[in-house]
Amino acid sequence: MTLIRLGYVAMSVELKNSSPSQTMTYNQFEKISDRNMAMKKLERIAESNLKNCLRLLKHNLAHDIYFFRFSSKLIPLATHEELIDWKYMRAIKSDLIALGEFIEKHQMRVDFHPDHFVILNSTKEDILKASLNNLKLFYYLLKGMGLNPEQRCVMHVGGGYKDKETALENFIENWSNIQRQIQQMIMLENDDKTFTLKDTLYICEKLGVPLVFDYHHHLANNDGEDWTSEWDRVVNTWNNTTFPIKMHISSPKSESQFRYHADYVDPQMFLKFLKEIDGSIPQIDCMIEAKQKDHALFRLMRDLEATGAIEKIDGASFTLK
Repeated sequence: MTLIRLGYVAMSVELKNSSPSQTMTYNQFEKISDRNMAMKKLERIAESNLKNCLRLLKHNLAHDIYFFRFSSKLIPLATHEELIDWKYMRAIKSDLIALGEFIEKHQMRVDFHPDHFVILNSTKEDILKASLNNLKLFYYLLKGMGLNPEQRCVMHVGGGYKDKETALENFIENWSNIQRQIQQMIMLENDDKTFTLKDTLYICEKLGVPLVFDYHHHLANNDGEDWTSEWDRVVNTWNNTTFPIKMHISSPKSESQFRYHADYVDPQMFLKFLKEIDGSIPQIDCMIEAKQKDHALFRLMRDLEATGAIEKIDGASFTLK
């Protein structure tokens, strides 16, 4: 019997005025004539984002949600090349410590998902450099929280560049030049356009990286293979980690927009997946990637209960009957 634990992404629909992604563009920054004042405003935005993160985690605790993805936009302009003199970690130190203490106290699992422009298989030095700077930001934030950064950042393989085999090898080649602490932070997921489950398994097995299985992405992008025949390989990529296996669950918006995420998760689609893997692992953490965020999680729990197929443990976890 497998314990299934649900989480959601970055923002709450239920908790008002709690955005962790408030931002400032560099154009807005430049319009403030006093550079020090502009940096102070950036710091206030960052502090507000982190305080809202803590509000979100408290909201999650009240609903038994122990699995959460941070926004990738917590610290606006932190990696901008014109702001390398900004010592943002000093300003947010106490807020990071408060977050880390709360996470540790309640044994929550948190991670990041970089934006689409963070690409590790690029052959362009400037893109690779910018990507690594973004990953270093997440590393510093996790360290500032007092959390072990290992297996805290899930990302796609990158671009296909009209030659998928070469693009895979570019990832492997670039990997050897990436700092060890950043390597250890990374998990990879199969994507909905280019790199299938088998492609991603190839890299994960070769480099010792955990694979986050995205069920919706697999349905949208596969070479006709049955994912169940690869499930043991997915499980084995997690052998050297301290976390339970992680996967992503979402539903297509429509047949014509199959790759896009729907507002909610189809419970029957989810149950079909869960019945295939039930008993193969002790626990799986399922990240809901639905437009309605925590509201989608609450609705999914209600829908699953209504099917009579689950044994509810708490507000966000269950087993199959």
